Amino acid sequence: MSMEEHVTKIMEWDEMLPAISQGAISFQCRSDDERVLKYMEALNHENTFQAVTCERAFLAALDGNCKTPIAGQAKVEDGKIRFRGLVSSPDGKQMFRIERDGDASDAVALGRGAGEEVRKEAGEKFFEEMQAYVQLIQAANEKPVRG
Repeated sequence: MSMEEHVTKIMEWDEMLPAISQGAISFQCRSDDERVLKYMEALNHENTFQAVTCERAFLAALDGNCKTPIAGQAKVEDGKIRFRGLVSSPDGKQMFRIERDGDASDAVALGRGAGEEVRKEAGEKFFEEMQAYVQLIQAANEKPVRG
């Protein structure tokens, strides 16, 4: 994009965890559209696909969405995947972190397993309170309907 002059800092792997799949570009089409799937396959970057797959499996195991305080990042190098994840209470007072390493071909299982472990450690009450908070925020952000 030729915008290097606007960069003020490059955040390194160990400095922060972004939102799940942050910065990844994805494409979508009908599953039976062979012609478009052929073109899309040529655009696929396998390491990024595996990393995003791992991150999304983590998010799914936590029943998270774009409004829940969940972060995670995976990277693939030499066929190995490294994942770091974090779940926080909305006020930031409770945080649950996890790191996992494994074969990149096991991206889904690795992400899901990390999410299940965090879910078990935090307890269901933690996630019930988080979902209640998310619903409260959503209700506050909805425009009133005039009758």
